[in-house]
Amino acid sequence: MELIWEGIKKAVELLCKLDTEVLGITWLTLKISGIATLVSLAFGVCAGFGLALKAFPGRRIIIAMINTGMGLPPVVAGLWVTLFLWRNGPFGTLELMYTPAAIIIAQIAIATPIIAGLSLTAIQHLPPNMKLQILSLGANKFQMLCLLAKEARLPLMAAVMAGFGGVVSEIGASIMVGGNIKGYTRVLTTATVMETGRGNFDIALALGFILLLLSFAVNALLTYLQQRERPR
Repeated sequence: MELIWEGIKKAVELLCKLDTEVLGITWLTLKISGIATLVSLAFGVCAGFGLALKAFPGRRIIIAMINTGMGLPPVVAGLWVTLFLWRNGPFGTLELMYTPAAIIIAQIAIATPIIAGLSLTAIQHLPPNMKLQILSLGANKFQMLCLLAKEARLPLMAAVMAGFGGVVSEIGASIMVGGNIKGYTRVLTTATVMETGRGNFDIALALGFILLLLSFAVNALLTYLQQRERPR
C-alpha cells in the first residue's frame, strides 16, 4: 500500500509541478489516440452502416472478420503495420517507422474493427422497417443515414468510447512501430513499461494514474454527451 500511495503522491507532484516531459507525453498520448479514434470512427461507422443496410455475397464473412478483429491483439496489429512500413516493405519509402504517424496507423488498425462491429450491432438493433419508413416520408439516402445515426446515437457513442479505450491503453503496437523515443514517440503506456523495467515503480505508478485520469476525463466527457438527452 505504501508503494501505491507513493505513486499517487508522485502523480500529483508531477502534475502540480507541470513537469514538461510528463505533460509532453500526456499530450502526445491524447493527440495520437484522439486522431486514431476519429479516423477509426469514420471508417468504422461507414463499414458498420454498409454491412447493416446492404446485403451482398460475402457479407457474413466480412462480419466474421470484423468480429475477429474486435479481439485482435495489439502486437499482431503492430506486426502487420511493421511489415508494411519497414524499409523493405510496400510503404518503406515513406519512412514512417518509429514516428507518431506509425503509432496512429497501428491504433487505427486496432480501433476500426471495434467501432465497426459495435456500429453494425447498433444499426441492426433498430426496428427493421425504420429505413423504409424514413424513405417513404421523402427523405433521401443521406437524410436516412443521419436519422438512423440519431436513433442509434447511444450505442454509437459507446462504440467511440470502446475504440478510444482500446487504443489509449495499448502498449504492444506502440512500442513495435513507435520505438518509445523520448520526446518523439514516447506515450504514457510505453513510458510506464520503461520505468517499471528500470525499477522506478513510483514514477511508473504515477504515469499509470495519469493515464487513468486522462482516460477517465475523455470518457466522462463522452458519457456526458451520450447521456445528456436521456430522460431523468
